[in-house]
Amino acid sequence: MSLLTPSFNESQSVIARSAEAEVIGRAPTTIRLLADSSSTGGALSTQQVTLADGADGAKPHHHAGSAELFYVIDGTAQLLSGDQVVTAGRGDLVVVPPGLVHAFAAAPGEDADLLIVITPGVERFEYFRHLERIAYGKVPPESLLDVQEIYDTYFRTSSVWEAARA
Repeated sequence: MSLLTPSFNESQSVIARSAEAEVIGRAPTTIRLLADSSSTGGALSTQQVTLADGADGAKPHHHAGSAELFYVIDGTAQLLSGDQVVTAGRGDLVVVPPGLVHAFAAAPGEDADLLIVITPGVERFEYFRHLERIAYGKVPPESLLDVQEIYDTYFRTSSVWEAARA
């Protein structure tokens, strides 16, 4: 087992003010960028994702080197964890280890507000900006395939997830 020793600025805490955070997207899916890997010395990156009325969050994927934590602030989410679809409600926590295929969305007909933490951190803010450029038609969806290694996000398919979201 290896231990990550983040290189924090030892004299200063990382403080992310919600009112000052960059927000990506628009309803039904918004992402509030809170702290990226560079601001936490590589320890983690975190964002708040708000999904309305059963909206999809992320398609099936895995991270080779990072675990991903999902904390449901409010509402009800569906999460793919390997071959299992988990329904998580307010106050629930799901941690997906590196290498395990996962996805997330608001449960059908529900809203979900999630805090998502990736550790060790990966610079993720530019990844979410890239997703926004795709949503606005500025770059093609296939462009994500070119940056999978940069963002430690490798796309997969899951018949279990497709059936749950149908």
